[in-house]
Amino acid sequence: MQSNQVQFSILSHAAWAPGLATHEAWLNWARSPFLIQGTEQAPVATMPAMLKRRAGFLGKMALEVAYQCVNGQTQVPTVFCSRHGDVARALELLRNVVDKEPMSPTSFGLAVHNANSGLFSIARQDQANQCALAAGQCTVEHGVIEACGLLADGADQVLLVVYDTSLPDVYTPYLDCVEQPHAWAWMIVPASDAVVQLDWSATDVTDDSAAQKSAMPASLAVWQFYLNQVPRFERIAERRLWRWSQHAA
Repeated sequence: MQSNQVQFSILSHAAWAPGLATHEAWLNWARSPFLIQGTEQAPVATMPAMLKRRAGFLGKMALEVAYQCVNGQTQVPTVFCSRHGDVARALELLRNVVDKEPMSPTSFGLAVHNANSGLFSIARQDQANQCALAAGQCTVEHGVIEACGLLADGADQVLLVVYDTSLPDVYTPYLDCVEQPHAWAWMIVPASDAVVQLDWSATDVTDDSAAQKSAMPASLAVWQFYLNQVPRFERIAERRLWRWSQHAA
């Protein structure tokens, strides 16, 4: 395997978004994508109510797919990755500072990037390795690389959870894509029968900014690539050409 390439197989997967709660619904979306909207909250029925109440709209989506994908297994390393995290909660805290009002310790603790992975670990009493990351426009790719690194270190499988949502209106002038609420998860294992490959290289080429602003988030684009079972998908972000492919081993 090259240093700029990772290969893996997907043992199981799950996804959830407002109005998209079944695999069939997601397949229909992948064939003909539409703007995902809504405020419906993921049920997260498996999680104890006391902990579930702590998770916000974004966190519940992430936890829903994590529970679905892990399917009761324990001691599974996890990689939670979200480009923006719970920006709405963080913005509320910043407004508290501006208004010279006290910040809620609970809100502060749940605004950090690893809050949802922490809730998942606590609820399941699972002491396996966990990490949370954000890597700008390339968050999903770096999440995959991190998960494959854990496999290379000896993990039998790694749970990858990818999630994001629409940003508060104050951020609208700075958007570089059409953010939408969604979460999906892969249980990643060493490459076997059906192989997904990611490789990358440096490039001086940049995407057309107008086209990028009208595009779906990278995490949704990768999910669409996977669901449609197309052999190849390429995208350029942050001076990198990312090449995805999927095929039989």
